Amino acid sequence: MLRANITGIASYVPDYVLTNDELSQMVDTNDEWITTRVGIKERRILKGEGLGSSHMGAIAVNRLLEKTGIGKDEVDLVICATSNPDYRFPSTASIITHKCGMSNCYAYDIQAACAGFIVALQAATAYIRGGMYKKVIVVAAEMMSSMTNYEDRTTCPLFGDAAAAVMVEPTEEEGIGVMDGVFHVDGEGLPHLVMKAGGSAYPASHETVDAHQHFVYQEGRAVYKHAVTDMLTSSLDVMKRNHLDVNDVDWFVPHQANLRIIEAVGGRIGIPEEKVLVNIQYRGNTSAASIPLCLSENEGKLKKGDRIVLTAFGAGFTWGAMYLVWGY
Repeated sequence: MLRANITGIASYVPDYVLTNDELSQMVDTNDEWITTRVGIKERRILKGEGLGSSHMGAIAVNRLLEKTGIGKDEVDLVICATSNPDYRFPSTASIITHKCGMSNCYAYDIQAACAGFIVALQAATAYIRGGMYKKVIVVAAEMMSSMTNYEDRTTCPLFGDAAAAVMVEPTEEEGIGVMDGVFHVDGEGLPHLVMKAGGSAYPASHETVDAHQHFVYQEGRAVYKHAVTDMLTSSLDVMKRNHLDVNDVDWFVPHQANLRIIEAVGGRIGIPEEKVLVNIQYRGNTSAASIPLCLSENEGKLKKGDRIVLTAFGAGFTWGAMYLVWGY
């Protein structure tokens, strides 16, 4: 049976470091307040005229191609997970493939907010298992600073910019690759986590710009409650379906939204702290990029055969969990 296997991973974060101390000069906050509530000390911000999510995504993809030794013409498909496309159209994936000189592949975007990476990985898995494609790149690229209101003390400490990419290929080797995934959506989450304007329902106007409606709007308490509950239940569901208990899981990689959420979910599952991969302290919430970025930055800890549970929650509400066995 063909399985989809991650055969390489790479990432990119911008050079500019936005610390809590610098944020406290921009808005009424301080390092202690931010660290206590969300566990973030700093985040990376992309600077430069005309640079968007595709800039970071292309760097991550080029690094991935170099690491894996796979030629640009060998790639069949690129799926880009982003909530921060360079433009409403064309797709950011198409821009990334052009910047990387990949002319033989198809490419498209998916939008599943912070759950984007695992949703895109599920799609890549289906293509691989179905025999349609042999080399699929899943890239998550998020310039979150482009939708962050740096006058809103409740949301501006949360977000950072980053991109990360994985190569997904078929394998017949027993016991490695993407094993299972559970996914859910509940449209009732719309009012709690949304960009209120800029889409077809409320197009951009002087009024929407003046009302700061082109930034992330989040009702923190509601989002926290749903994120903890939904990442917990989906993780337990995928573990139960695959007959895993906490002792069987080598690594737990949750979406890096808030350190308190990560601690709550991991604690309730009962996974030891040392098995939970975390990088939010220095990266912030990079939305769809957070899980592959965390995996990439901890690649040295991963070994072939490691059993990994990924889980994410995002606007929509969209959430889920995946079980994979590391393949190299």
